[in-house]
Amino acid sequence: MKTNHNNIVNKLPKVELHCHLDGSVRVQTIIDIAKKENINIPSFDVNQINKLVRVNSDCTSLVDYLKTFDIPNRVMQSKYSLKRITFELLEDAANENIKYMEIRFAPLLHIHKGLSVDEIIESVLEGVYEAQSKYDIKANLILSCMRTMTVEDALLVINSGRKFLGKGVIATDLCGPELEGFCETFKDVMRIAKNYGYRITIHAGEGASGKNVLDAINILGAERIGHGVRINDIKIAYNAVKDNNVLLEICPTSNIQTKAVDSYDNHPLYKFYKDGLKISINTDNRTVSSINLTDELELIFDKYSLDINDYKKIYLDTVDASFADEQTKKWLRNFI
Repeated sequence: MKTNHNNIVNKLPKVELHCHLDGSVRVQTIIDIAKKENINIPSFDVNQINKLVRVNSDCTSLVDYLKTFDIPNRVMQSKYSLKRITFELLEDAANENIKYMEIRFAPLLHIHKGLSVDEIIESVLEGVYEAQSKYDIKANLILSCMRTMTVEDALLVINSGRKFLGKGVIATDLCGPELEGFCETFKDVMRIAKNYGYRITIHAGEGASGKNVLDAINILGAERIGHGVRINDIKIAYNAVKDNNVLLEICPTSNIQTKAVDSYDNHPLYKFYKDGLKISINTDNRTVSSINLTDELELIFDKYSLDINDYKKIYLDTVDASFADEQTKKWLRNFI
């Protein structure tokens, strides 16, 4: 495993739990859809769009990073585009031997051309079903609620998605710019979601302090945390993650780009792992961060001199913490 030979990592079975649909759109597809649906984008030149939808090295924060999502979301406003983009994400994932993926997206970002929340979820599910029929991959959806939107907006997503639970929708999430103390606002929403049968994962401890991670666990009932790197600075939050067996969905490259962490050398993931915290390695946004899971794993394994036994441990912890059904988990465990 201590190698630069990408093809070794590529052949390993993989699971990804933290991947945003709108951050993982093929650049050529953005151009194709813009032409087909007469959508205004700054250019039809691949190189130009490439520059605009990928984060550059002078990104200063999570808020800055999120600006790159404007163009992809412009072309994700039709049933056709949502289905195609979902299918292509899973096709890309299958090509690097990802066996299971949880795709997250915020339905309310896709209502600007008149689609209902139901139609949006159905279109993404159609992309999932088509990919599953063609490739050896399984996927489920996480419906994200934007922290910049209202509680009523979040309830709309939760209520609309309810009928798709068990049919490809499995969980909900809160994402977008992170303010201190956001959890209290969404307490009732997440309680309702849990009662309906949604699993809960929350973005926290990325753009603000580890205290948000503590609140996500205690107030919102988070079973997993997106990122969570800032628990490194707050002992009580760190212990809550450890004691409650909450898996951290770590996205190393993205964390450095958003300045949640200043370098790979200072990324706490290895410390977390060695101390017995459950972690999974993820891309976050394949296009925006210019990364795929093979490259992300390669980088991490080289950086921290991990070996195949470490890989198995991380893989199996990831499978256990996934929101897949038991049959799918069994299928995934058999690959290792």
